[in-house]
Amino acid sequence: MFAWVIAIFIMLAGAISIPRLPIERYPSIAPPSVTITATYPGATPAAMNDSVVSLIERGLAGVKNILYFESSSDTSGVAQIVVTFAPGTDADLAQVDIQNRLKTVESRLPQMVRQLGLQVETTATNFLLFSTLASKDGRYDEDALGDFLSRNVIEDLRRVPGVGRVQLFTPARALRVWLDPERLTAHGISVEEVAASIRAQNAEASPGRLGDMPAVPGQRVTTPLLLQGQLEDVADFERVILRANPDGSSVLLKDVAKVELGPQSYATGTRQNGKSAATFGVQLAPGANALDTSERIRERMTDLSRAFPSGVEYTIPYDAAPFVRISISQVVQTFFEAMLLVFAVMYLFLQSVRYTLIPAIVAPIALLGTFAVMLASGFSINVLTMFGMVLAIGIIVDDAIVVVENVERIMAEEGLSPVEATKKAMREITGAVIGITLVLTSVFIPMAFATGSVGTIYRQFSLAMAVSILFSAFLALTLTPALCATLLRPVAPGHAGARRGFFGGFNRLLERVTGRYARWTRAIVGRLGRAFVAYVAVVAMVALAFVRLPGAFFPEEDQGFFNAAVQLPADATAERTNTVLKELEDYLGQREGIKDVLTIQGFGFFGSGANAGLMFVMLEDWKARQGATAAGEVAAASERFGVQREGMVFNVLPPSVDGLGNSSGFAMRLEDRSGHGPEALNKAMNQVLARAAESPVIGFPYQEGLPDGSTVRIQVDRERAAVLGVPFSEINAVISTALGSTYVNDFPNKGYMQQIILQARAESRMQVEDVLKLPVRNVRGQMVPLSSVAKPVWERGPMQLVRYNGYPAVRIAGNAAPGFSSGDAMAEMERIAAELPPGFAVEWTGLSYQERLSGSEAPILLALSMLVVFLVLAALYESWSIPLSVMLVVPLGLIGALGSVLAVGLMNDIFFKVGLITIIGLSAKNAILIVEFAKQLEEQGRSPIEAAVEAARLRFRPILMTSLAFALGVVPLVLASGASAETQRAIGTGVFGGMVSGTVLAILLVPAFYVAVRSVLRRRKAEQPAPLVNHTPAENH
Repeated sequence: MFAWVIAIFIMLAGAISIPRLPIERYPSIAPPSVTITATYPGATPAAMNDSVVSLIERGLAGVKNILYFESSSDTSGVAQIVVTFAPGTDADLAQVDIQNRLKTVESRLPQMVRQLGLQVETTATNFLLFSTLASKDGRYDEDALGDFLSRNVIEDLRRVPGVGRVQLFTPARALRVWLDPERLTAHGISVEEVAASIRAQNAEASPGRLGDMPAVPGQRVTTPLLLQGQLEDVADFERVILRANPDGSSVLLKDVAKVELGPQSYATGTRQNGKSAATFGVQLAPGANALDTSERIRERMTDLSRAFPSGVEYTIPYDAAPFVRISISQVVQTFFEAMLLVFAVMYLFLQSVRYTLIPAIVAPIALLGTFAVMLASGFSINVLTMFGMVLAIGIIVDDAIVVVENVERIMAEEGLSPVEATKKAMREITGAVIGITLVLTSVFIPMAFATGSVGTIYRQFSLAMAVSILFSAFLALTLTPALCATLLRPVAPGHAGARRGFFGGFNRLLERVTGRYARWTRAIVGRLGRAFVAYVAVVAMVALAFVRLPGAFFPEEDQGFFNAAVQLPADATAERTNTVLKELEDYLGQREGIKDVLTIQGFGFFGSGANAGLMFVMLEDWKARQGATAAGEVAAASERFGVQREGMVFNVLPPSVDGLGNSSGFAMRLEDRSGHGPEALNKAMNQVLARAAESPVIGFPYQEGLPDGSTVRIQVDRERAAVLGVPFSEINAVISTALGSTYVNDFPNKGYMQQIILQARAESRMQVEDVLKLPVRNVRGQMVPLSSVAKPVWERGPMQLVRYNGYPAVRIAGNAAPGFSSGDAMAEMERIAAELPPGFAVEWTGLSYQERLSGSEAPILLALSMLVVFLVLAALYESWSIPLSVMLVVPLGLIGALGSVLAVGLMNDIFFKVGLITIIGLSAKNAILIVEFAKQLEEQGRSPIEAAVEAARLRFRPILMTSLAFALGVVPLVLASGASAETQRAIGTGVFGGMVSGTVLAILLVPAFYVAVRSVLRRRKAEQPAPLVNHTPAENH
């Protein structure tokens, strides 16, 4: 009764916990990051780097737990500094820390940067979803839809729980003042005068109240005063007075400029499937759940859409959440398939519904208990924890199978009742169950101490597996004996093989195999020398396989979409970029496996600018693709657009883990640590790229950034300017406003404050000569053409500047060539970079950083796992010899895991490493079953050889049953297809191969190991002198 009460409590706790557990694809694997964004319209990358980025980076000194930081500034006038922190850092506290540090340098930043403000955000680097707004009847253009989003949608979505950032790619409207330089010159008005006049006449007024306190005695009424200070429409701004002449005439803003409502920025343009649409992207807040946040956004968009103008509809062409949901459902399906196979194996061996029912009852209870512990520990239902449970299925039934099989054997051989047989069976196998449990749980302990993102992954597996195994052992010692005593029926002695039909034939076959196995075991034990030669050969093959197995961090997955980045020469206009983008859109739109194509012109992962573009290409659901895959579409698009007349097209798969880079493959940073300068850094980068392109290990190396391009430096003759009385500040203001635009202030537009932006009209800034015609006011109030104090100088310069950890750097990315892993590619890139002159250094970032960290820790974790298992066995058996005979079995499992992975071309990734640690425990488990019984038989007076052979014969059936149950339990992982199939195969293939070799070789060689170790021990005892005092020695070996 007590056992049933405890089991019911466990089931209730699990049933209550499952609905409360969050569901996500992966836990927060990527380290937390904080993004600092600075805007300086019209500034060059060098100006941004010197006057903004360097100061902000200096302010980061002293911020705690920084892992690395990277800054980037380009010709769009925007600089971003992404600060990545060590895992476990509170992102909100890190954001506050950075904001406090920035206060110390904010006063030194340019005025325009301070005026527009620094944005400090804690968001995931990857987009959760994109949504578009389109007018089906064409009544609203893209600008009107973008303004509608800005007013009615964006701020609302920012308040949705889980949303970190909402980025609008179709900007809100602004009041655009297009200046005509010729008219400015004719009227003798400077750009600064225009800006000052707008500020003065578009000012918020607060006139107060009539009759307000202090009031004169008798005042009975108080009335607020109204004074219209801010202008509200285009007509009001057109009548802004720039100059009032003595004759009563005046110069108005409309006399020197065109005033209109237009987009706040012309930097980006978006299309969905080739048609214009207003677009925004949503990024998660740190630690937010993708499924829950996506669902909340969809619900909120449904509510908001009820108030959309007639004919305006929204769509969500890209959403990462469905892949999360499909991945989890696929793993859950694999989970139930594994359970069915495991129970089928149990029924095959136990051949009774009653016998099979006992493990079938115990296993779900153990899993329910695991869910309860996961909730209490703050874990989630994700791919990693579910993989852990899939692997655990074959393990958690082991304890119950061992108990049931031993009870059944005793009833059959000795004719005892179920109750008596259960009592005797528990006396025999309690030690083995405890030993197996301690080994299988302790083997995962070192995984919990791994650092970084790798540690997060390992902890998900270790908790799911270790807790389920502990529950399984607890139930095997409590509930399983109770079930055996109540559910089983007495068995007549000698029943084995007596049945007819399928089971009768199976039993006779198993008896023959068992007999032959006993003879083989005796033969091997009699030839220990040959057995150990074979063992040494296995160990040598394991070492060789480890060296030859290529390394990786995560397997590349088909996530249902890929990215296409377009990059033209630095001087390309948006029109030229759109030509290439539309050609790519037309091609992708004809592919049968592609569902949606979202295009963003002017934006890219490599940098922003008129020459950049990015596409999110969504594939059909896996069932509707007709064989199409993301990797196949990437290959087809790369072949079609491999060589472009203008620029380059990069088709890449997304990173395996959100937040760790922009694409799969490696991510390297080449740093100039000795101040060689931009030219030397570019020369070094080109040398690395050229050598990498020649290497057979590297597939496609490229610069992850904007290329250098032609620039025009306005060389000011300061002496000439001083003679003409033209201050440099005036020259700077004119050029910045005319070409880069100037933000003046805000005005109320239908209840929404929007910006006022000055800029020269397009016709006046297309050529260098147009710039030189701009009028500049001197100190005497005269208008002087810019050409009188400046001349143009054509140069070649950077369109983007990158710094990594404070050093000037360039981004280099790429993929491994077919047949090579990312680890091979990283080693090759390091070898190539080592040929550079002194002063250049290489660092890894994103996935590559985590892969390098994972690779360095893996050997230590494997060694620690084996050491912990050895120490646990030593403590359990109070012996050093017995654990040694158990641990010798480990290479027998590793050889199968390594061989199977090599055979199918998989990598030594993090999932394979988890499988290896699991195989260590499982291999030891099989050895324990034999060694424990051999030890008991030897204590009863048998010789080591007789004890080993008899123990192997007695435990052959349960070992075969439990091993086959576990192996078939991972078959669904090995044969997985569809979403998350790559990760399932990555973990299942090695475990399956290791279980097969670990079982076949272990049942043959473990008796030999036991005999060899015990024989050596006996010889050592015999060589020792007899003790002076006779006593009964305790078994301490």
